[in-house]
Order: sequence, then structure tokens, then C-alpha cells
Amino acid sequence: MRVFCAPGIRTWQLSQPRNGRNGAYTEAVVVRFAGDSGDGMQLTGGQFTLSAALAGNDFATFPDFPAEIRAPQGTLFGVSAFQINFGSTEIETAGDVPDVLVAMNPAALKTNVEALKPAG
Repeated sequence: MRVFCAPGIRTWQLSQPRNGRNGAYTEAVVVRFAGDSGDGMQLTGGQFTLSAALAGNDFATFPDFPAEIRAPQGTLFGVSAFQINFGSTEIETAGDVPDVLVAMNPAALKTNVEALKPAG
């Protein structure tokens, strides 16, 4: 399984490369999906989790719901997120710092970009 951080910049490889491809190896990757409340971040995270599980990875998840029932779109306090830590080894927590951030809008990016690992 390969997780792309950004097109052509960095990839994480969870298993041995095929066909002589090069990549940075890691045993686990923390991915955070973030967007406005109602954008489907929990559904997206759930589908990504299902895919990771079907690929044979261990995982732990952490859904992050905003305190507001339905905050105005694009506001910083209305950002919803879903974080998954998955990998080829035993995973015990949802991860402290995300390797990859999938932000659906500027508010989600502004709220979560500081949490990324350096060079994440």
C-alpha cells in the first residue's frame, strides 16, 4: 500500500516496492482528514479505514467533531476531522502528529497545518 503526501513530492511505502520502485519506508502512517462539519470527513475516514483493514493493516482511529451542531461554513471553529494511524505493525494509538493532512478547505488547512510533522 502506498500513501501519497503530495504529487511527486514524497510517498510512504508500507511494504516492499515492486518493479524496482524507490520510496521512503515506514511501518506506520498517520493521516488526518479535515473539512467543514457536514463535508463527510467521518465517512471519508471510515472508508479509508475500511480500505486499510482490507489491505491487512492494523489501525487505530480518532474522530474529531466540532462542539457546534452546524457551524457556519468556512469558520475555524466548525472544522471536523478524522485521524487514522495505520501500518504493518501493531498500532496502539491514533497517533499524536499526522504525517499527512487532507484538508478540504482553507479553514481546515489553517486549523490543522500546525499539527503536521516537519516536512509532512
